[in-house]
Amino acid sequence: MGAGTVAAQDGGEQPCDFDHPEWRSAQTVDGVEIQAEDVCRPDDPNTVAAVTKGTNNVAPGVLMESSLHPDAVRKHTDRDADGDPDVVEISLEVQGLNEAGGGAGGYEIAPGIEPAFWVFAPKTRGMVREGSPAASKIRMPSPPLRVEAGDAVHITLENTHYFPHTIHLHGVDHPFEVEGEGNDGVPQASEKPIEPGESRTYEFRAREPGTMFYHCHVVPDVHVMMGLNGLLVVEENRSDNTVQTINVGAGKVRHPSAAIEEGYDGEFDLQYQEVDRELHRIPQAQEDPRRIAKSMNREYDRAEADPDYFLLNGRSFPYTVRESLVSVERDSRYRLRTLNGGSETVSLHTHGHKVRIEAYDGVEVEEGQEITRDVVTVSAAQRVDLTLNTTDDGRHSYGDGVWFFHDHREQGVTTDGIGPGGTITMITYASHQMENGMPNTNRPLD
Repeated sequence: MGAGTVAAQDGGEQPCDFDHPEWRSAQTVDGVEIQAEDVCRPDDPNTVAAVTKGTNNVAPGVLMESSLHPDAVRKHTDRDADGDPDVVEISLEVQGLNEAGGGAGGYEIAPGIEPAFWVFAPKTRGMVREGSPAASKIRMPSPPLRVEAGDAVHITLENTHYFPHTIHLHGVDHPFEVEGEGNDGVPQASEKPIEPGESRTYEFRAREPGTMFYHCHVVPDVHVMMGLNGLLVVEENRSDNTVQTINVGAGKVRHPSAAIEEGYDGEFDLQYQEVDRELHRIPQAQEDPRRIAKSMNREYDRAEADPDYFLLNGRSFPYTVRESLVSVERDSRYRLRTLNGGSETVSLHTHGHKVRIEAYDGVEVEEGQEITRDVVTVSAAQRVDLTLNTTDDGRHSYGDGVWFFHDHREQGVTTDGIGPGGTITMITYASHQMENGMPNTNRPLD
């Protein structure tokens, strides 16, 4: 196998087999400008346009192609007359992946590896089953959400799952109660959990921008680890600032906010999580929710968890290379928003670059006190914002190439104890990238 390739997996699967190469290019869809995404499997531009403009505002043909429900992201009412809607209504569902009881299946984190997950997912149109158009929206991680500071945000959780769930707005400025009803998502102190078949709307108007977190707070030691957690980004307020409200699969943000475009050439969402095979096999071994609850909450011991898989944006290497490359140009700046959605600390190392730490947990580092380094520690539930500067000056960047970017804990770059695997991805310069979005490496990535 020649240089510039990623080895095919068992069964002869091609390293980049994708039906829509036209999705990679920069384009405008229904008036929404969408940046290029130079990876093997980019986001559907129709979906990006729909969640940016609003599923209630986008052209019917675009909405149809996106497979989203008309209520998935509704935007309206320019309260401050600055050219963008200030009321954002987001509808999420709870979906199971790879479970014995049906629903979305066939989701691989790596070749042949299909753990069960639970995820928050945008409300879709039509049946969710393996191979259906809607199934592409049901995946790990739970999607990063984006709003603008000052927006009146309403997140409705429709519990389409068999267990009770909530949403806790971790780090986000929100009221404890709304009209006498709990709004914090913590059953022990706020409101009762949302039972199967029921829904609840959470409300907030964030006064400060930053990178936050949302997650279920029902039996969090299990539900969070099953995948019910995601980034929640509050962007700085600007005029004519219609943000990409949902970033399915995380990775590159193809329609950055006005504030990001002022100081950066691109933005990436990077979510890390580990998987304990023992826990994630439980919904695959039985269908009865009562038995699943007993196995998870009484028999499984979270204190003895032993992770087997390590994920970046819901995949392990080599599948990370298909979706979560950090594709860059020379002499540019990129905002990397990282979240540790698991319980194991990660130590992110950038080959060929040193990154600058801009914010911890949604709070900007004081000017002049920013730290530049090549290993960044991200603890459980922590968010760390980084600036990647590709100026070839011997510090920020060492020049063009295909540079590894990974957790430097050795177990974090394995899959079921075998390496290379885990959270490995790459910072890939345009000069070292092939037309199909794969890195042009000197040796096969096998």
